[in-house]
Amino acid sequence: MNLTLDNPDGVGAPFGDRFAHVARLDTGGGGALLMLAGQVAVDDAGEVVAPGDAGAQAERIFEIVEGILAAHGASLADVAHIRTFMTDLDDLPAYGAVRRARFPAAPATVPPASTTVKVSRLFLPGAVLEVEVTAAVRPPAGGQRDTSAGRSGRA
Repeated sequence: MNLTLDNPDGVGAPFGDRFAHVARLDTGGGGALLMLAGQVAVDDAGEVVAPGDAGAQAERIFEIVEGILAAHGASLADVAHIRTFMTDLDDLPAYGAVRRARFPAAPATVPPASTTVKVSRLFLPGAVLEVEVTAAVRPPAGGQRDTSAGRSGRA
């Protein structure tokens, strides 16, 4: 197995000088486990988007998550688990609406496993959500998935 820590180019996820945005564990045959660091709703300069607005922040967070996954040949369809940290559980309906749009429920599909935790605050003032994602990238049938997106040692 090979572990790669990465901050994908072109993904609006700043703070890459402090931690890796994704840890990729190649499992052989083109498969991989992607563990994304907690993402908050920030713009490319690291400023909080829509301070205090859980729905707008959820939209931005999932844009960032989708970009990180795409950089590693994955999509939201590969997400196995979502862990959400919220400063106010009264924001759950707004957050849930965004999640349901991206992860439809049965009978179309089964949404990923999920954990939601209330926290007293997040590290950036105005941020009300932080989302961690784990994705399982399955090897393609009859071939190898391109794993060249990951770049070791950039964290």
